[in-house]
Amino acid sequence: MTSTQHLISAKPTRARQYANPLKMGQHLWRQRDLIAQFTKRQVLQRYKGSYLGLLWSFVTPLAMLLIYTFVFSVIFQSRWEGAVSDNHAEFALMLFAGLIAFNIFSESILMAPGLIVGNANYVKKVVFPLEILPVTNLGSSLIHSLFSLTILISGMIFFLGRLPWTIIFLPLIYLPLILLCLGVSWFLASLGVFVRDIGHLLGLVVQMLFFLTPIFYPMTAVPEKFRFLIYLNPLAFIVNHFRRVILIGQIPDWREFLLVTLAAFIVCMLGYIWFMKSKHAFADVV
Repeated sequence: MTSTQHLISAKPTRARQYANPLKMGQHLWRQRDLIAQFTKRQVLQRYKGSYLGLLWSFVTPLAMLLIYTFVFSVIFQSRWEGAVSDNHAEFALMLFAGLIAFNIFSESILMAPGLIVGNANYVKKVVFPLEILPVTNLGSSLIHSLFSLTILISGMIFFLGRLPWTIIFLPLIYLPLILLCLGVSWFLASLGVFVRDIGHLLGLVVQMLFFLTPIFYPMTAVPEKFRFLIYLNPLAFIVNHFRRVILIGQIPDWREFLLVTLAAFIVCMLGYIWFMKSKHAFADVV
């Protein structure tokens, strides 16, 4: 083993060394310039070589919103239960808002198992803070969600002629989503080094979560005896509250917000501890 590899494959450390959230935050803050640089590169690489480039980040969600609006408001003439108006286009906007939240999760999670394996040069040749790779991956997904959010807000103004003041709470709703994505991404990024098949299983799990998350249907459409299954999914809270503060104009349910945020924080810390404890073995496996 080379000296560089030895620096990376350090001796195992105790888990409690990484269990301090303040130290974790300070560590990531010290890497902020590197995180920003890698996030920017990942955003630009997504459409590298295409004629429209970054404009695809606007074109794709705009096209999807127009399709949803046509299908659900013109063909099916659907109406979301609990909607504040009789505008049929509101169903498409409700659906689109839910997809924005879910896509942040799915994009960051599906790419997580290949982050370390796909950047083996950082593991074997350079002393590099590997723990920032899931952070930059999530950062890229968040930036693309802002493009979709811009389209959603524009659609609300155009179709509904209103923009609820409760949208100011949206950054708070992003908080548990970010914590959840980081924790799961750190865990999967580490696990993907040792179990290469995890990516195939993950695709099935995300697809199941897609249908177990109230994206195409409101919670009231779920039979009451099965609703507890939906409530066990933290994405249900996040998706519902995306709609709640952006479209319906209601403030968050603070009790639910605190519980989900606490649970997401625990997942985040456990994922970080797992990653930092296991990364000493990456160079021996990759």
